[in-house]
Amino acid sequence: MSHPRISGLVLAGGLGRRMGGADKGLVMLDGRPMVDHVLARLHPQVDALLINANRNTEVYSRFRIPVLTDRHSGFVGPLAGLDAGFAHLGKADGWVVTCPCDSPFVPRDLVARLLDAAEAEDADVAIVRSDDQLQPVFLLAHTRTAAALHAYLAAGERKIDRWVFTQKHVIVDFDDCPEAFANINTADELAQHGRTTP
Repeated sequence: MSHPRISGLVLAGGLGRRMGGADKGLVMLDGRPMVDHVLARLHPQVDALLINANRNTEVYSRFRIPVLTDRHSGFVGPLAGLDAGFAHLGKADGWVVTCPCDSPFVPRDLVARLLDAAEAEDADVAIVRSDDQLQPVFLLAHTRTAAALHAYLAAGERKIDRWVFTQKHVIVDFDDCPEAFANINTADELAQHGRTTP
């Protein structure tokens, strides 16, 4: 391939507190689990797909995609999912793009725009900014950042943007499609976004 190998990692490892403790990736939206919507959006953009989940792993495995659990106990957040993705890839030289399982309207050009920006700036991490807000759970990170991420988590740190700013990074504007980064955290938001396809 003429472009670097890219793995798409859907983050479904959280507790879903605002959804009443439901596993948000498996909550149905328009007749399909939300994670299925995200996978469908990512699939044409990447070379391989992965799911990070800490519950219901047997259900997620039905998508016939590797299901990775956090290497850190206690549901410590999205960076633990990225760490699990890096561990799965081992010494592979490439990129991982992360998307949360509760954001079913992922831009269809997300990866291309992040990768173009990272390569133009010789950056190791590219993150989304949309509607004047960082969307750090949507990020593209090179596998060479794996050791730094592991050390960051081992030190008890958890915040995504703080880690990103320790790396050679670039912020990529997606102001043309802020609705694409809507995430569905509550039952009301689920009802609001049903049958919509930004």
